[in-house]
Amino acid sequence: MLFVHTSDNAQLLFILKLNALYETIHLRKRPEDVAALVQDALQGTLSKEEGEILAKAAGAALRATVWQYTSMLEAFAKVTGLEKQVSKAMELFRLDDSPAGAYDDPEVVEQFIARVSPLIHKNPGYSNYKTDRLNREERAAAGLDLSRRRYNKLFRCLRRLETKLGILIRERQKSLFQRTGKHGFAEDITREDFTGDVNSACFIAYYTARCNLRSEFTVSGQQRPYDEIADMLFKRCAAGGKQTNWWAIAQVYVKTNVLEQLTDDQQGALLGKWTALLQQVASFLEDLWTQNEFNRTSMVVKRGNDSTTWNNTAGAWNKARDSWLNLLYALGMEFVLEDMCPGKVMRLIAADVAAWHHMVGSKGDPNLLVWSQLPLPWEVFSGREACNRTMVEAACKSAGLDTGKSGWIAPRPQGVVPFRPTPELVHGVAISNPYLAKILKQHKYFSGKDIKPLSPEQN
Repeated sequence: MLFVHTSDNAQLLFILKLNALYETIHLRKRPEDVAALVQDALQGTLSKEEGEILAKAAGAALRATVWQYTSMLEAFAKVTGLEKQVSKAMELFRLDDSPAGAYDDPEVVEQFIARVSPLIHKNPGYSNYKTDRLNREERAAAGLDLSRRRYNKLFRCLRRLETKLGILIRERQKSLFQRTGKHGFAEDITREDFTGDVNSACFIAYYTARCNLRSEFTVSGQQRPYDEIADMLFKRCAAGGKQTNWWAIAQVYVKTNVLEQLTDDQQGALLGKWTALLQQVASFLEDLWTQNEFNRTSMVVKRGNDSTTWNNTAGAWNKARDSWLNLLYALGMEFVLEDMCPGKVMRLIAADVAAWHHMVGSKGDPNLLVWSQLPLPWEVFSGREACNRTMVEAACKSAGLDTGKSGWIAPRPQGVVPFRPTPELVHGVAISNPYLAKILKQHKYFSGKDIKPLSPEQN
């Protein structure tokens, strides 16, 4: 019989707990369920007060409830790869070997197209059906012993695959912006860095889950991610000394009290990452702006607007911009704002939410006034339009906004909010029962689409 030392068992169990936490930063788990995993990882090390604070969330984990079920997806939507299309191309070209790698990776698909295109003397990217095909004489000169019908079939196959590749690249970019707009660069944290310090791991996992909360249909504002539980976990990191992995924390929580713990090289590297993201998002926002017709003054969504993509991308811009601002101040480079200070991007708002705001006497979001007065942020970031700190300050003043607290020209002050349970949402509307929520989703309630009324048997 093989005996394992008790300490070895305990160490293995601890590693498994940290690995379970690590998996959550790639998912969209409820904060309560992540808090329960944090409770497991910190077992025996929490003070009485810390345990009581954490229990506010952990006590509402699915494993501790009667339902033990949520109707909300616990992962971000995956982008469908091109396995089906590549397999069909292999069949048509009569290839036995498959490309190395995953078919959801655009680079792998692009390499496949580059490898197969020469088989019919086609240049990748040149897919015009009128001008880029070879005629009979050209096929004969190239040594292609193919009928016109078969050649056209292979040409169309590659043409469609290139079109699908373009869609795949765009969808992956949209997915990336949605995720980074929520939790920053959490997915860049390696397993080794994450598991190197338990307090850092617990804060990152819980704070990421809070950042991933879905938007709620409300006029009272969305939940702020930094709640009393996140604050308690952060204080444990602050007391951890050199053991705390500030670089890993900075991937999701770009605040002054974190950045000051980094080296100059680390701060510079992080500034480069966020600046590169701003550049990518700016280009995508400009495309969306030209493809849609938005009411810039109200930002109320109209029929035909791709509000989901716009709001996700706007969220990515604002997240990147906040982090960029924080890093400029941490590096003593706020003088950059005197020459270039691109503004925030406002999200689209549903007409019924706008009407609700009006009914309760709200005069509207003053940030909209600033947004509508300033040059478009992507034009400023690209250098085509000028917008500096003075212009933003003037716009904020005319809108009645405090420039020191609004986040337009300086890091937004960090506050601690009380923990609030995660609501069960159906298209932003809170539903008390997760099973009812599932049924309402299936019948398209609150979706803006034609609903499928519940039959008596389903009531």
